[in-house]
Amino acid sequence: MEQKLLIYNTLSRSKQLFEPIHAPNVGMYVCGPTVYGDPHLGHARPAITFDVLFRYLKHIGYKVRYVRNITDVGHLEHDADDGDDKIAKKARLEQLEPMEIAQHYTNRYHEAMKALNVLPPSIEPHATGHIIEQEQLVKEILDNGYAYESQGSVYFDIEKYNRDHKYGILSGRNLDDVINNSRELDGVGEKHNQVDFALWKKAQPEHIMRWPSPWSDGFPGWHCECTAMGRKYLGRQFDIHGGGMDLVFPHHECEIAQAVASQGEPMVRYWMHNNMITINGQKMGKSLGNFITLEQFFTGSHPLLKQSFSPMAIRFFILSAHYRGTVDFSNDALVASEKGLERLMNGLHDLDRIQPQADCDAETKRVVKQLRQKCYDAMNDDLATPLVISHLFEACSVVNKLLDHKATICAECLDELKQTMRLFAFDILGLTDDKGSTGEAREEAFGKVVDMVLELRSKARANKDWVTCDQIRDALKASGFEVKDTKDGCVWKLNK
Repeated sequence: MEQKLLIYNTLSRSKQLFEPIHAPNVGMYVCGPTVYGDPHLGHARPAITFDVLFRYLKHIGYKVRYVRNITDVGHLEHDADDGDDKIAKKARLEQLEPMEIAQHYTNRYHEAMKALNVLPPSIEPHATGHIIEQEQLVKEILDNGYAYESQGSVYFDIEKYNRDHKYGILSGRNLDDVINNSRELDGVGEKHNQVDFALWKKAQPEHIMRWPSPWSDGFPGWHCECTAMGRKYLGRQFDIHGGGMDLVFPHHECEIAQAVASQGEPMVRYWMHNNMITINGQKMGKSLGNFITLEQFFTGSHPLLKQSFSPMAIRFFILSAHYRGTVDFSNDALVASEKGLERLMNGLHDLDRIQPQADCDAETKRVVKQLRQKCYDAMNDDLATPLVISHLFEACSVVNKLLDHKATICAECLDELKQTMRLFAFDILGLTDDKGSTGEAREEAFGKVVDMVLELRSKARANKDWVTCDQIRDALKASGFEVKDTKDGCVWKLNK
């Protein structure tokens, strides 16, 4: 059955039926990290959110070109137009080349994404690799009259753009109020208006990262890279642009203005934004002392953490809330996610222990027959991953009843149950069973229990109690364990 996906379009502030420009091809651009520090929990949420979208679009039949950029220049310390470049600043502090800093933290980001089972994008362009495209974008905006040069820098003229178009359509901001407020500020400097943003910045003598341009030796403004690289790899119009809600203004608002000013029409059809992660009700930040990197979560090496949490526990924690809702981190919340993940993985493992019967009871058949479509309906309703998880938990309850011989299932329904649970848990939600401590603990527990049972069997053999010996072997076999007697003793394995 063809699946129809509804997604919440930030631009229209409503759910819309997703219809690609060039079906079945989908172009998707997501703002990636600025690589000047270790990846943290805030990096994980957009990565996982759009990884699930990427997986699901491919699953329902689309051919997806997923572009996720790396910001390695132009992201300034105070705002988009002022302060030190964060990567250059880090390079000075550590006495390294800026590209060494960028490469080091890009590698760290990739390692964290791999641990979280986030699929790599189709293309991962770097801002520094696309200076020519960004300069071309600036030239087009200048030629169309929506930018001006000032002392070697180039700024976007928001007031003029707003007269011809509408600035603020994504964020809903009233530009007249913003401009009036900005006029009260002293020292506009190079800009005509305080709200104008840089398309190209002239580099000061101490600035490490610089490139030649028709205006000055300098570097592109932060907002330019996504517009330039999105257009290069996905065309003048593409389907989905995503990122964190903190990017709606000014970054994505400026992207819209740049696209319209350069080519006369919008570039993106659907804007999608995940919400923020807070820690004990506060926004995560270094100044508040609640900034926790993913590596610290994985190792438990942060004062706010009572224990370590596996990458899959983090992924499950993020998927347990809708991507547009806020998520508040706490140790209790992550412990609950770890237990929820373990429950789901136990259910998936236990499927292999179930022996099919000639027929199903009515309740089991109902749950199994409805499960797949209920999960699809949840995914089709703006990626409602918490609802998918709740449906999988309902299936786990059925699995437990089957193991307790309180329900029956036929071979056809058992196969359908296995396929559906594995499809949504592994292929679409992207969960894995190599999730660190939880998976290792399960295997260790299996081993201890089986070894203890086999020790009892060995005693029965020594006492020539062949009936008990055979009963233990048969019971283990029925539970999925294969037992073999050898001249050196007894060996076992768990059949998958």
